[in-house]
Amino acid sequence: MASRFSLSPLNRRRFGLFKANRRGWWSLHIFMVLFVLSLGAEFVANDKPLLVSYQGDLYVPVLKRYAETEFGGEFPITADYRSPYIRSLIEEEGDGWMLWPPIPFSYDTINYDLQVPAPAPPSADNWLGTDDQARDVAARVIYGFRISVLFALTLTILSSIIGVVIGAIQGFYGGRIDLFGQRFIEVWSGLPVLYLLIILASFVQPNFWWLLGIMLLFSWMALVDVVRAEFLRGRNLEYVRAARALGANNRVIMFRHILPNAMVATLTFFPFILTGGVITLTSLDFLGFGLPAGSPSLGELIAQGKANLQAPWLGITAFVVLSVMLSLLVFIGEALRDAFDPRK
Repeated sequence: MASRFSLSPLNRRRFGLFKANRRGWWSLHIFMVLFVLSLGAEFVANDKPLLVSYQGDLYVPVLKRYAETEFGGEFPITADYRSPYIRSLIEEEGDGWMLWPPIPFSYDTINYDLQVPAPAPPSADNWLGTDDQARDVAARVIYGFRISVLFALTLTILSSIIGVVIGAIQGFYGGRIDLFGQRFIEVWSGLPVLYLLIILASFVQPNFWWLLGIMLLFSWMALVDVVRAEFLRGRNLEYVRAARALGANNRVIMFRHILPNAMVATLTFFPFILTGGVITLTSLDFLGFGLPAGSPSLGELIAQGKANLQAPWLGITAFVVLSVMLSLLVFIGEALRDAFDPRK
């Protein structure tokens, strides 16, 4: 079993080259810590307790909804654990306690206990302050980080698969297939994407999957030319001719013999596609054509910083989060490119 999951000598060499790039290696560790924390955002920033003890029984509000009647309340509605009434029912009458997450606010929780008008500056309760709707900035940053990274990763993976397949077909077969593909890409890439988004946004309420589908229609072309050029060069190499003479079919030749040579040039574009996905979602949210209103978004935070110059913590927070995220992704992509570079 151990030998089944062991790396081949080539992959061990690549992994060693990746580790040798210390900046990319440590950037991967930092990014994974931040990404894992954002995946468990509900356990880090939430307006519901992680654990509640009431009359000797344990409840998990962060995973399950409980009505007020579960804790001796009068109405069968979802319990508001931040209200003094529910707190007194649990802690005093129920002889219980509540374990809160580090940030006791969700991305849409309004802090009604502010002592100053919103947006409020950073304080012990709101570590990064609040926005102009009295929502906690730290909670919105954590949830917004998760949405941005998941959007960019999904867009990068899907667009890369489509781009590699289309570029491989164009470069390997050439002729009329390549000619038709090139003309189609020239026309398709010339369409005004932003105008199309503005027009479609007037008919459909944008959401995560709607935006992902629209951006996927235009982002797959980033890798087509690179992969096509590598296949045009590689289809006439000696070992490819030998594989064809030995009876290998086109699919095996394309994806087993030529594609590995095209991976270095392909991986060079990965960090640009990934960071481009983050920037695209942020830009659309900033312009108001992105995620639905109220969704946690770094672009919406930038827009709030622009509209509230008297609250510099909004703009500074958005700038720091985006710069750190994009820098880490570029460093990781640089190390990944070096790992697949056959010259090293």
